[in-house]
Amino acid sequence: MDLQLEKRVVLVVGGNGYIGSAIVKQARAEGAIVVVASRTGGNGITMDARNETSIAEGLEQVIQAHKRLDAVVITAAPSARTLDPTRHGDPAQVADAFDAKSLVFLRIANAVIPIMREKNYGRIVAISGQNALMTGSITGSIRNAALNIAAKNLADELADTGINVATVNPGTVSEKPSKKVGIGKPGESSPQQIADLVSFLISPLSAISGESIAIGHRVRGAISF
Repeated sequence: MDLQLEKRVVLVVGGNGYIGSAIVKQARAEGAIVVVASRTGGNGITMDARNETSIAEGLEQVIQAHKRLDAVVITAAPSARTLDPTRHGDPAQVADAFDAKSLVFLRIANAVIPIMREKNYGRIVAISGQNALMTGSITGSIRNAALNIAAKNLADELADTGINVATVNPGTVSEKPSKKVGIGKPGESSPQQIADLVSFLISPLSAISGESIAIGHRVRGAISF
C-alpha cells in the first residue's frame, strides 16, 4: 500500500530512541522527509521538549528548511524501566513523570497546531502506553492516562480542521515479542510493529482521530471504554 508519505515532512521528537528510531526508519522507507529531534541533537535538530523556547526554536528550523510540517510523532519520554517501582506513589516521581510525558506532548502539540492550521492539515501521534489501563504503578498509570486524555481533548477541539490526533499504547516492547498474553497483562509488540502503525496514522490515508490504540493485545481480562 502506498501511504502517500512521499515528500511529506515528519518531525519525530525522540527519534533517536528505541521506538523512535524504528519510526524514523520506517517513515523514511515510505518516502517521508524525516526530521529527528532530541535533547542532544545527534543526527537531527536539538530540542528539549520540556522547554517551550527550545521547542519553538526547533520548529523554526524545520519550517525554514522545509517550508512545511505535515506530521509530528512524539515519543520523547523516559522508558517505564527508568521509573523507580519503590516510589510509584511518590508525588515527586509522579509529577516529574507527568511533566516528562504528558506535558511534553501538550507543549509540542500546542506549538505545532498553529503551523498545521495554516495548511488545514496535520497528523499528531504520541506514544503512550497500556499502563494507562492498569493499576500497580501510580506513576505509570497517571503519565500515560493523562497523555491519552489530553490527546482526545485536542482531537475533539480540532475536529473539522484536517488535523488528526491519536495515541499508540504499547505494552512491553521487545525485538521478538512473545505471542503469550497473561491474564491481567498487555500483549507485547516490537518497535517495527509500532512503526508500521504510526506510519499509517501519519499518512493522508488515515482518518483516525481521537483514538487511543493499543498495540499488542489490549490488557487481557479487562474491558475499557
